[in-house]
Amino acid sequence: MSMWNKFILAVRPRLGAGTRLLEREALAAKTTMRIGGPARVYAEPAATEDLRVLLLEADRRALPVFMLGRGSNLLVPDEGVDGLVVSLVHDHWQRFEPQPDGRIWAGAGLRLKNLCGRATKTGLKGFEFLEGIPGTVGGALRMNAGAMGGWMFDVVEEVHLMTMAGEMRVMSKTEMHVEYRICAELRDAIALGAWLRPAASAPADDIRRQIDVYQKKRLESQPREPSAGCIFKNPPGDSAGRLIDELGLKGERVGDAEVSPVHANFIVNRGHATSADVVALVRKIRARVKGERGLDLEPEVLLFGRDWRDLL
Repeated sequence: MSMWNKFILAVRPRLGAGTRLLEREALAAKTTMRIGGPARVYAEPAATEDLRVLLLEADRRALPVFMLGRGSNLLVPDEGVDGLVVSLVHDHWQRFEPQPDGRIWAGAGLRLKNLCGRATKTGLKGFEFLEGIPGTVGGALRMNAGAMGGWMFDVVEEVHLMTMAGEMRVMSKTEMHVEYRICAELRDAIALGAWLRPAASAPADDIRRQIDVYQKKRLESQPREPSAGCIFKNPPGDSAGRLIDELGLKGERVGDAEVSPVHANFIVNRGHATSADVVALVRKIRARVKGERGLDLEPEVLLFGRDWRDLL
């Protein structure tokens, strides 16, 4: 009996009826790039205790665990992921709870679009920049997601998380080490949700007008085809998209993976791209930028279940 079969037999009787536990679950359709193979084991815990059961048993057996939000900032390998993939898509993780003191509790599974929309209806300003990011609160916390000059941790007061050993922790923003596209404390832990602080109260119509401005800007500057967002981190003081554009790489292709003609820091799936196509295109772009500008572009998109350093 394989280690994964033993894991499933050990956890299934201890999980609530609402939790899904599946083998060989396809992941491509759960990502914005629509690429990749299956998860060896896939789970959608319906409660905090079910998540703890999964993590404790995986930790006891030294099995790898990977979190999947909306799959908007990752590339799944063609062979899939040999690990436990956990997704907080159950309603339990999608709570939006405004408080009398102005704070908002946002569950890790809440979509950023829904967070922004519900905050707008409540007349709470400061989340508008998140509206067009196709992710969840948990993913935005892990990556300190940003857009339109705003960053996720600009609106965070406190994060509730669970370690991979099942330990619950509560951390204030001031205790956490947050940088460009990373929150160190969430590298090896799972965000369960966060207390957020809006910038101010405002009429809903005023907030919507600002959202409309951001939406228009995104429509004009970002591709509509399936992608994983910006593929590279910006070098200090520079723009990865500008560098790639200046080197004439817009439209460059490997298979059905293409450097977007709209935004050079996006690789889009033209229909049947594979993970191998994307990796080969990433290598080509990096080699060109290194050769002509002397810069090492670092991927911003996560290689799910793998390490970019093994492939670049």
